[in-house]
Amino acid sequence: MSRQYTLRLTDECATTAFRTARPNNGDNVNPTGEAYVEVKKHFDGERFFNPDAPQSRGFLDAMRWKLSSRAERSPAFVSDVAPSVPPRAVEGSRVRVTLVNHSTVLLQQQGSNLLTDPVWSDRVSPVSWAGPRRRRSPGIRWEDLPAIHLVLLSHNHYDHLDLPSLRKLAARGEAGFVVPRRVSGLLESQGIGPVHELDWGDSISLLGLTIHCVPALHFSSRGLFDRNKTLWCGYAIEAGAGVLYFAGDTAYGDHFAAIRKRFGPPRLALLPIGAYEPRWMMSSVHMGPDEAARAHQALDAETSVAIHHGTFQLADEAIDTPAKALREILRRRRIAQSSFRALNNGEFVQFD
Repeated sequence: MSRQYTLRLTDECATTAFRTARPNNGDNVNPTGEAYVEVKKHFDGERFFNPDAPQSRGFLDAMRWKLSSRAERSPAFVSDVAPSVPPRAVEGSRVRVTLVNHSTVLLQQQGSNLLTDPVWSDRVSPVSWAGPRRRRSPGIRWEDLPAIHLVLLSHNHYDHLDLPSLRKLAARGEAGFVVPRRVSGLLESQGIGPVHELDWGDSISLLGLTIHCVPALHFSSRGLFDRNKTLWCGYAIEAGAGVLYFAGDTAYGDHFAAIRKRFGPPRLALLPIGAYEPRWMMSSVHMGPDEAARAHQALDAETSVAIHHGTFQLADEAIDTPAKALREILRRRRIAQSSFRALNNGEFVQFD
């Protein structure tokens, strides 16, 4: 396994910083001349946590939710996906963004192909016979997937870290994998690599890109006894085509304004809009469409694309409710629909 760091937090460290080799117009410059935005302590020596924000609900709350849930019904399966066949590469300053499904997005720019949180499995669960099942097909067939050079993983939940898909990507021998802190061990145990593990504030240069690991408000677990033992994150990607931001899974918070201040308005923001009901259970870890619209504005993103919707029903709202609600919220707030797109699986947008 390969690990590369430009900045490392120790378990005892209280704060660190997003760092860059050039000052940011003289703002937030430390004595070495580097620009920074403070990252607060988020590890207590055993588990990670969301600093200065509500923590995720626990097991008893989850049981109360499940026992009282009045979930909207989604169709067992929706056969409306027209899979797209992406080009092998996109050159120049163009950026092509294809929604595969859920939080899986193919980002193509300057000859590089990146995947976020790749999921092609039929269930997102510890077992193949139970758990949330797929309600729509992926928007790109596996056999039509171009060479993938880099995979960005936001955290270890099954709907984001899908080991069967990752093993297949690793077997192709083309991709590197960027993961948040303490997630590398799981991939390494499955023969998946090379892996680059980052903490909030770390950055790494790969493929002519600078990948920054940025905060998110969420939690982690893959079993009953590993809650918050690994980190969760988003990524800001500095490229010749501009700043691309993948929020991962997150609640709304002041980290959006901090990311804009540090990196400037993103050319593209991938923002989650689903798995938000009931709010008493989900608000500390998932944005709803209303908050996603606020995040779009806080970032001042040129274009946002909605993720985390349309394929798996993970909360009480139906799979198509988030996209419908987002469109209505944009209309009410007089935000251009073209600036925040809720794509269907297989749809793409391209920026010249």
